[in-house]
Amino acid sequence: MAQGAGQGPAGRTAEAMSPYPGYALPGYTHPLPPPHLGEDHGHHLGEHPAEDHGHHLGNDQGHHPATDDPGLLDGYTPTARDLPVIEPRQPRPYGEAPHDVPTVELTPITAPQQHPVPGGPGPLYVVGDVHGYLDELYAALAAQGIVDAHGNWAAGNTRLWFLGDFTDRGPDGVGVIDLVMRLSAEAAAAGGYCKALMGNHELLLIGAKRFGDTPVNSGAGTASFQAAWLLNGGQRTDMERLEDHHLQWMSRLDAMAEEDGHLLVHSDTTAYLEYGDSIEAVNDAVTEALQRNDPDECWDLFRKFTKRFAFRDEAGSTAARELLETYGGSRVVHGHSPIPYLLGDVPGEDSDGEDSTPVVEGPHLYADGLALAMDGGVTMAGKLLVVQLPLAD
Repeated sequence: MAQGAGQGPAGRTAEAMSPYPGYALPGYTHPLPPPHLGEDHGHHLGEHPAEDHGHHLGNDQGHHPATDDPGLLDGYTPTARDLPVIEPRQPRPYGEAPHDVPTVELTPITAPQQHPVPGGPGPLYVVGDVHGYLDELYAALAAQGIVDAHGNWAAGNTRLWFLGDFTDRGPDGVGVIDLVMRLSAEAAAAGGYCKALMGNHELLLIGAKRFGDTPVNSGAGTASFQAAWLLNGGQRTDMERLEDHHLQWMSRLDAMAEEDGHLLVHSDTTAYLEYGDSIEAVNDAVTEALQRNDPDECWDLFRKFTKRFAFRDEAGSTAARELLETYGGSRVVHGHSPIPYLLGDVPGEDSDGEDSTPVVEGPHLYADGLALAMDGGVTMAGKLLVVQLPLAD
């Protein structure tokens, strides 16, 4: 198939759980859910949390049964009063310089296009979860010399991969999609490329747009994409600006790829194995599932892409090795799970009332060196990571 262009404690009581508990990352929330949301969906996923969580993830990964439910993707449930509302930003026209992004002077030392492999491909970069933080993305790309001060491709034959999750939580998800689509064209014209993978938030946004409040079978009653999207960081301004060409682009994104011995995926899960025994088979299966336009099938796909932590604990290296032996490569590179969560650090306040948000300076290599995590936690006041592979020694 052609490549597309481009977490709360398990012991919470049922009374304390939201309809889709724990998916919203600490520090951010969606703007003003519709007043009927609790009435329509408040009992659905919270009604039988034990059966739902144990059924979905317990048989696959076993370490964190609560993290399989699409309402438990990040495992923590801050209350509405603890979370600031994100103020939407106005979209930026193509080519207009991003505000608050410093001018970056490119030099032969930092500009990746100055270091091409003679007669071969350019350097390889990967980008972690963006989640609508367009200005931060511009700045991170500019710092690596991939775009110039006006946000245009400046990296020659560099190869750039986005690992998915462009929208939700942050203020300008559609702006991020527009940027990635534009850079794909500009990179191709310069002899490089910019490509992207499917994340669970792409599946969530596609489902919300296509199916809205259509009931789906969640495994613990009924739910809907619209309710899940709103409760998991969906921005109304993104939905208002979402057009057919955005949906077409997202629905054709591949689920996985292999570059220079790196197996690129969005989610740190072994659920990919359920869709085929080759990269091509998995990508075809995901695309075909979206083309069938069945809400229950799309929900199941979304649910499986929400699984996480497969590589984190004692059996993590075994799980990573299984993926690598099946699809190729020597290291799994993924986004999806914020690095502080993988390290067991929960953002919040320490005993002295000081902010204890973990500092993320770069990607996290773990599972005996077989897995590399790229979600720096930009939604948690972390860092949006743009990293060249292979890692420097």
